[in-house]
Amino acid sequence: MTVKPTVSLTDHAHAFARSLVDSGRFASLSAVIQHGVGLVEREEEEHRTRLDAIRADLDRRAAEPPITTEEMDARLARWYAERSELSS
Repeated sequence: MTVKPTVSLTDHAHAFARSLVDSGRFASLSAVIQHGVGLVEREEEEHRTRLDAIRADLDRRAAEPPITTEEMDARLARWYAERSELSS
């Protein structure tokens, strides 16, 4: 199904879209807009995927037993030592 909504563009956006059509990159202004919506859709899906991975990681970490201050200090000391070796 095709829907024909009214879309407003800035002068700059219209000129850019028109240049893409005039150069032959796209067949019409509609094709440019459809491509742009497809890109936004893909970005949103990637964003959702990243958020889901972050949430899963946070859930996994929350389920782990807590560590002591001493263990955290030891981990940080090891991490700083490793970083120091890499930058030498």
